[in-house]
Amino acid sequence: MDPSSAAIIDLYERHARTWDGERGRSLMERAWLDRFRGVAGDAARVLDIGCGAGEPMAAYLIECGHAITGVDSSSSLIELSAARFPAHTWIVADMRRLALAKRFGGILAWDSFFHLTQDDQRAMFPIFRDHAAEGCALMFTSGPRAGEAIGSYQGEPLYHASLDAAEYEALLHANGFEVVQHTIEDAACGGHTAWLARPV
Repeated sequence: MDPSSAAIIDLYERHARTWDGERGRSLMERAWLDRFRGVAGDAARVLDIGCGAGEPMAAYLIECGHAITGVDSSSSLIELSAARFPAHTWIVADMRRLALAKRFGGILAWDSFFHLTQDDQRAMFPIFRDHAAEGCALMFTSGPRAGEAIGSYQGEPLYHASLDAAEYEALLHANGFEVVQHTIEDAACGGHTAWLARPV
């Protein structure tokens, strides 16, 4: 295992305010969020896993009328989210051990899930299943192909990993989901590889 995979939580916590300041607010993800909402429904409660500081994605969903439960491993980012949107629920937690005993109409893991190792990603699909209400929209980003990639943030290694598309599909199906849309390196969304699924 690359040692940078174990450093992700600490990296985001130490650089939380810098990251928040640099996070783009243009919402290039809007088309995907609208697809997500189309599956989840207008009144869906949304679980945002790896919510960061709540802007711009949770902010857009809140503007659209959704109740948000945001989860992030960085207490500093959760503090920012809670200050911005105090009417919603913000929880400091490691997604790999998430057990809220609640089900949601939408589950979002955008630019967060792909920081997990391949084995930890595999283990997330039962967690997604256990938090999904009937008709839930599940949306996450991955890499375009199987492997590990080490980027850089603030001069420190930033870990990413991905499975291949066939394995993601198999994991979704094994946990009761079907793929609604999958786009590799979406040019209209900054090159993101995105998945949208729902329970069968």
